[in-house]
Amino acid sequence: TFTAWCNSHLRKAGTQIENIEEDFRDGLKLMLLLEVISGERLAKPERGKMRVHKISNVNKALDFIASKGVKLVSIGAEEIVDGNVKMTLGMIWTIILRFAIQDISVEETSAKEGLLLWCQRKTAPYKNVNIQNFHISWKDGLGFCALIHRHRPELIDYGKLRKDDPLTNLNTAFDVAEKYLDIPKMLDAEDIVGTARPDEKAIMTYVSSFYHAFSGAQKAETAANRICKVLAVNQENEQLMEDYEKLASDLLEWIRRTIPWLENRVPENTMQAMQQKLEDFRDYRRLHKPPKVQEKCQLEINFNTLQTKLRLSNRPAFMPSEGKMVSDINNAWGGLEQAEKGYEEWLLNEIRRLERLDHLAEKFRQKASIHESWTDGKEAMLQQKDYEIATLSEIKALLKKHEAFESDLAAHQDRVEQIAAIAQELNELDYYDSPSVNARCQKICDQWDNLGALTQKRREALERTEKLLETIDQLYLEYAKRAAPFNNWMEGAMEDLQDTFIVHTIEEIQGLTTAHEQFKATLPDADKERQAILGIHNEVSKIVQTYHVNMAGTNPYTTITPQEINSKWEHVRQLVPRRDQALMEEHARQQQNERLRKQFGAQANVIGPWIQTKMEEIGRISIEMHGTLEDQLNHLRQYEKSIVNYKPKIDQLEGDHQQIQEALIFDNKHTNYTMEHIRVGWEQLLTTIARTINEVENQILTRDAKGISQEQMNEFRASFNHFDRDHSGTLGPEEFKACLISLGYDIGNDAQGEAEFARIMSIVDPNRMGVVTFQAFIDFMSRETADTDTADQVMASFKILAGDKNYITVDELRRELPPDQAEYCIARMAPYHGHDAVPGALDYMSFSTALYGESDL
Repeated sequence: TFTAWCNSHLRKAGTQIENIEEDFRDGLKLMLLLEVISGERLAKPERGKMRVHKISNVNKALDFIASKGVKLVSIGAEEIVDGNVKMTLGMIWTIILRFAIQDISVEETSAKEGLLLWCQRKTAPYKNVNIQNFHISWKDGLGFCALIHRHRPELIDYGKLRKDDPLTNLNTAFDVAEKYLDIPKMLDAEDIVGTARPDEKAIMTYVSSFYHAFSGAQKAETAANRICKVLAVNQENEQLMEDYEKLASDLLEWIRRTIPWLENRVPENTMQAMQQKLEDFRDYRRLHKPPKVQEKCQLEINFNTLQTKLRLSNRPAFMPSEGKMVSDINNAWGGLEQAEKGYEEWLLNEIRRLERLDHLAEKFRQKASIHESWTDGKEAMLQQKDYEIATLSEIKALLKKHEAFESDLAAHQDRVEQIAAIAQELNELDYYDSPSVNARCQKICDQWDNLGALTQKRREALERTEKLLETIDQLYLEYAKRAAPFNNWMEGAMEDLQDTFIVHTIEEIQGLTTAHEQFKATLPDADKERQAILGIHNEVSKIVQTYHVNMAGTNPYTTITPQEINSKWEHVRQLVPRRDQALMEEHARQQQNERLRKQFGAQANVIGPWIQTKMEEIGRISIEMHGTLEDQLNHLRQYEKSIVNYKPKIDQLEGDHQQIQEALIFDNKHTNYTMEHIRVGWEQLLTTIARTINEVENQILTRDAKGISQEQMNEFRASFNHFDRDHSGTLGPEEFKACLISLGYDIGNDAQGEAEFARIMSIVDPNRMGVVTFQAFIDFMSRETADTDTADQVMASFKILAGDKNYITVDELRRELPPDQAEYCIARMAPYHGHDAVPGALDYMSFSTALYGESDL
């Protein structure tokens, strides 16, 4: 094998060798071999026949080998001159390694590993070939045949080869290589088949000849690798763009579906139905919205990461579909939160309204029932004609009785007005059962008007008769006059004692309690009035018995009997302790509500400042330099973990807030923080830490991709922070110019300097916002010096694959590129229309340019 390899090179010099150890002893052909394979001239050889001349020549050859960085261990000129076979073969193997194998490099590997990787990649499409080494992997001959067929398919009919016929396969490969590829037959097929483990050095030597024979194809492979890398970047970026578009569409669709639900302000008729709406809203806040908050944050992170990758690969910035910009998402999200706020306020106001309505409706029914009970039979009474057959005394009695009734009627006027006012308020508050309330109120008012008309008519009749009547019992009249107001007072007291109430604070219930105590203080005087009224009745009885007055034992001026007064008085006394109990229970409930307010306030007054403090600390971390970017990233992630661990306290506060809402508590003087403040602050905190982490990750991505050292990154950060005097995280134009000058960037005050600075501002602030972010600053500083791939480099790589043609074919793409990337190019390359075009020709030049500019790829 070594002899054949040497002769393959010596043939170019017009000579050959027969025996390595004999023919290299004088050093002349050894020096000639080195000149051929290196392309350099060695020192002039000694032509003498003496041993010293031979040793001199061999030493010159060995010195030349050593000058090429090769260490010759235990190989001396004397052993070569003496024909030492082992030393001579070792020297030849060293030469083969240095000049035939060492320079082989495939995907950043070299020498033996590079040659093996080249073989594996070239034979990968052949399913019955598995190259794992340089000995037994080649015994069946298919590996050699596959290398030839891959590069020169017309030389071998690979489909007819069989794995079980290694001799035929090996001889076919050796013969074709010698005849068509100018590769001498260095191996013997019978020796390879008959050996359990073929010689690794011999196989490597022979295979290296294939590598050099196909070196032109190797350039095409290098070009293909570069194209694959560029296409892989484009494919990855396109997938990120598709992911962003889908996530943005899904989030916008969810917002579009949710906002109409939040804007639906159709009220329910009952407290239970409105409470269910509030519970549904709590479920939305607790279960449905938090995942969408995370999706929105992730969307922004994905967008920033994608833009960073596009900048690092010299690709144009990603412009989402219309209506799907991050700002569009934020605007839609703002609309959602505005609808949320309005919806919650509306729910609570509706609950208050329904509570008020229920209270008013009950009050209306109670007063209406009392009034209807009082008016029962009054119309019939006023329509009696009893005065027509009455005596004079009876007429006077009827007149006095009528006066007492008018007094009673006037006393009830206030209740009728209250009933009408309550009905009006129910109408104004849109009470769902307003028609029945209005009908009942109208009936009461109509009846009241009728009573007034009947009362006036009866008075006129009595006054006409009064002139004929003279006698009146002053005591009965006195009784009637005092009994009626007292009776009204008792009825009013019973009504007040049974009146329902609604309060929201301890002060309000204390006010009701004070009023009730004041009422109880009037009871002794009322009892004296009751006893005085009963004393009048007793006096009448004495007079009737004494003077035998024919009064039939009844008071003609009033229907209020002492029994009724005593009965109502007893009822008032029974209602007083019941009212006491109701007020005590309500006082206890208000104390519990106050406890809930204080409990919520105590937590909110801790959590609110905590969130604000964390927001400020994150702001400081984002502009401070402590350690490497990885240290900052780890610090931020630990910080994020501590923030997430705080979530149970937020949940506990949510639970307390729910208790407050369920207790219908609408204000809290113990804190300025509402649950809405806490929720918004918490969501902003989570979003801010996630964004800050993403900014550091993008800085790491920029640093690694652009080769920025940690010291450079710290220098950039220190300069940026120095000029960011307001700690806003951005620099104004003048601050940015000063920062560049501090880093050694030459920007003069002349017109040329202003033009250069305008160019730089157009790069770091493409949207003309008037500020420069730290990420844009880092991108600019790295972009100015970084070595990046360009459209011209990609175009040159395609030109190699196309064999220097101005177009490339589908077959060439599929042969030189992996299947998925080949199909990617085929689907996107436009047809080539040049004068030298052939059917199916593709335009790789416009495709390469489009990779780095605006396109529809």
